[in-house]
Amino acid sequence: MPKGSLVGNIAHDLGLQTKRMLAGKARIYNRDGDKYVELNRERGVVLLKERIDREALCRQTTPCTLHFQIILENPMQFYSITVQITDINDNAPTFNRGEMAFKISESATIGAKFVLEKAVDLDVGINGVNKYELKPSDHFALKLQNNADGNKNVEMILQKPLDREKEEQMSLVLTAVDGGEPRMSGTMLILITVLDANDNAPVFTQHTYKAIVTENSPVGTIVAAVSASDADQGSNAKISYFISDALHDIRQMFEINKETGEVTLIGIIDFEHSRNYQINILASDEGGLTDSCKIIVDVQDVNDNEPKISIMSKTNIISEDAELNTVVTMINIEDKDSGDNGNVVCFINENIPFTLRTSTNNFYTLVTDSELDRERSREYNITVTCSDEGVPSLSSSVTLTLLISDVNDNAPVFERSSYEAYIVENNTPGLSVFTVKASDADWNQNARLSYILEDSSVNGVPVSSYVSVSAESGVIHAVRSFDYEQLKEFQFRVRAQDGGSPPLSSNVSVRMVIQDQNDNAPQVLYPVQTGGSVLAEMVPRSADVGYLVTKVVAVDVDCGQNAWLSYKVHKATDRALFEVGLHNGEIRTVRQVTDKDAVKQRLTVVVEDNGQPSRSATVIVNVAVADSFPQVLSEFTDFSMHDKEYNDKLTFYLVLALAVVSFLFITCLLLIISVKVYRWRQSRVLCHSNLPVIPYYPPRYSDTLGTGTLPHVYNYEVCRTTDSRKSDMKNMQAMSQSLVSVDGADADTPHDNKQMSGEFSLMSTLQKPPNNDWRFNQGARPGPSGPHMPYGTHIRWTPKSGTRAAGGPEVAMGTGPWPQPPTEAEQLQALMAAANVSEATGTLGPGTMGLSTRYSPQFTLQHVPDYRQNVYIPGSTATLTSNPQQQQQQAMAQQAGQQALPPPQPGQPEPPKAAQTPASKKKSTKKEKK
Repeated sequence: MPKGSLVGNIAHDLGLQTKRMLAGKARIYNRDGDKYVELNRERGVVLLKERIDREALCRQTTPCTLHFQIILENPMQFYSITVQITDINDNAPTFNRGEMAFKISESATIGAKFVLEKAVDLDVGINGVNKYELKPSDHFALKLQNNADGNKNVEMILQKPLDREKEEQMSLVLTAVDGGEPRMSGTMLILITVLDANDNAPVFTQHTYKAIVTENSPVGTIVAAVSASDADQGSNAKISYFISDALHDIRQMFEINKETGEVTLIGIIDFEHSRNYQINILASDEGGLTDSCKIIVDVQDVNDNEPKISIMSKTNIISEDAELNTVVTMINIEDKDSGDNGNVVCFINENIPFTLRTSTNNFYTLVTDSELDRERSREYNITVTCSDEGVPSLSSSVTLTLLISDVNDNAPVFERSSYEAYIVENNTPGLSVFTVKASDADWNQNARLSYILEDSSVNGVPVSSYVSVSAESGVIHAVRSFDYEQLKEFQFRVRAQDGGSPPLSSNVSVRMVIQDQNDNAPQVLYPVQTGGSVLAEMVPRSADVGYLVTKVVAVDVDCGQNAWLSYKVHKATDRALFEVGLHNGEIRTVRQVTDKDAVKQRLTVVVEDNGQPSRSATVIVNVAVADSFPQVLSEFTDFSMHDKEYNDKLTFYLVLALAVVSFLFITCLLLIISVKVYRWRQSRVLCHSNLPVIPYYPPRYSDTLGTGTLPHVYNYEVCRTTDSRKSDMKNMQAMSQSLVSVDGADADTPHDNKQMSGEFSLMSTLQKPPNNDWRFNQGARPGPSGPHMPYGTHIRWTPKSGTRAAGGPEVAMGTGPWPQPPTEAEQLQALMAAANVSEATGTLGPGTMGLSTRYSPQFTLQHVPDYRQNVYIPGSTATLTSNPQQQQQQAMAQQAGQQALPPPQPGQPEPPKAAQTPASKKKSTKKEKK
């Protein structure tokens, strides 16, 4: 049958519904596996999984059946199924040998028999070998000899005498035909050689031999020995023995000695594979005459197979509330041995709530036989042991692990039957007081506890306003601050509930005791303290020692030692006159009252409790030592007025001190703000002043109506800030077009510049021609510019803030530090000094005003000028020197100005530095301070 063919409708035959097969996870169980058939749960049918070869499965056994079981779960059920395999004619008859050779004596008599090899057909029944045909059939005919076991021997019978002279060799064809549809056949060639006469054939002593061999016998064991005899003599009486079986299994298991006829074992014999064997033996003499016999070999079983345990179905987890006789596991036992060797007995370990029951042959079920309790045992390791009855006995075992699932069958249990907790009053709200703890014997979610505060009231107030319970930890927290004087103790109940379904719970009673704390000072009940009047106790002057003046009565609302009071005198007008009882507060006289004692006596009594720390209260007791009441009244009236005046003065002084401190604070605050504003305005004035600066011009560079070295008057405006690292200097146009300004914004006022230019032109015409001896000494060079600075170089001097303090684009700047613009007095002093110097030589040193390179590069510094003849220019480091000896060089200098000036020599030595003037020292000091 092809793969997928229908074998049978299991659901119909067993009376099962397809829903049951799907829900029960129906499946096929087979010891050898389910490789031939498969179960279709949806249709409830058994289908062919692969092609079945009956010959490979059952060989010659009939009928051929296939056994398997159908197993269902929830609940567990199984059904035994037997499928019978029907043979079809799919195998042709075959001969073991393709040809047989016979040597037949010509003297063979008619009717002589010659045994032929039987054909083998793996099919059974009608599909097996049905008949034989021999062609040609002139001399021989076929005869089938029936045996007692149902098999047939094929014999060739001589029907016609042979004549070697006529035909020495003959070839015959033996054909075996089966009875199936279509018929199939197999052939074998028979070669006959005609010999001379050998008229006696071998004859076996027995037609059937029987032998017994034990399984697992070693190779070489002699199974049996056959014997045949021949009446002939010589070579015709020599017999040879052969195994004539065509089955391959026989030839692989046994062999025969050709000469002796002993049959020996050459393979491993197994009772479970085959319980008996039939061996066909052929005896032949030299003349070709033969005889046959058979050996029946019975295999004796040995207990060499232990029971095999197969788990058909099992449950790994079972609930602890499972009912009795609940099936846990289904087991199949197989022992391939036979007899007592195959009888198996199974048992399990003791002291477990399970038992093993036999359902059918070799099938066992493991069921529960008592109640399960997960809290007593969470899992069971069940060992199933199976033993056979052989000698020696063989056994096998398997261990099953079964987990018990939890059921919420245990309520929470508190560690104590009741709790008692203590808390000190005046506690902080939210304080953790104590913890209630419960346990649950269940597992996982069933053992997860939650703590709940049960509803109740304390003095008409819900208990939840006093305490709270943490649901997870069971910690009791105080919700409010307790007061012992109002509430000394209360009770409530806490419930522990697990997370099972349905949940189980238990509760416990909690008694909360509030402990006293010394939080209340003693209260004086007598004498009563009033603010409007003064109460006094009268003591007659005739009072004796121990006279009871009064008694101080005080109470403390605390309890215990916190309420134990003690009394003592803190201050007294006369300590030697009165004393107070330590525990009773009684004030008594210590000595006899005399006339010298003052009428007014004041005692300050301190009442102190015994708490830790202790609290106290004071009371003033006024005592009048007098015999008459009017005297007492007048004295204490003055006394109360004096106290009132004292308190009024103290209040006045306190108010006055507060006013003075406030005034000083406001004054200091205003002073600090004024200083800050003043400094800010000063900085604005210094950095952004709009006042014009009167520049100073050396006489050498004033306009001399075209007679001097320079044909025009040049104006240089310098505007700089202090503490700068850069300077700006630019050569400008004639003075008539120059701008004089400190602020660059004034560069856009040409009218003012023209007016200022005219004034300076008039001033320069009043000066004498410049002297060639004007120079800056080497030490007075104030900037990085040197003698080789090209004409028109800009040196920008930028303040730290990044804004430029220079003038407009036509402002010429110097390179030296000039902290402040020169004042008018300094400008006037410089002009007067320059006017009085006759024939002065005005040579600006290198780096000053940026003009030395353009106008006088041929002049060098000679020496440091004499300070007695020096004229200092305020605001500059230049020094003007008067040298009469150089007046003669004026004409030469004027003529040299008309000619081209030679370039400066690169190897010209640098002049020595001049000493610093007092003016430059003063300016430098101011710069450093700023």
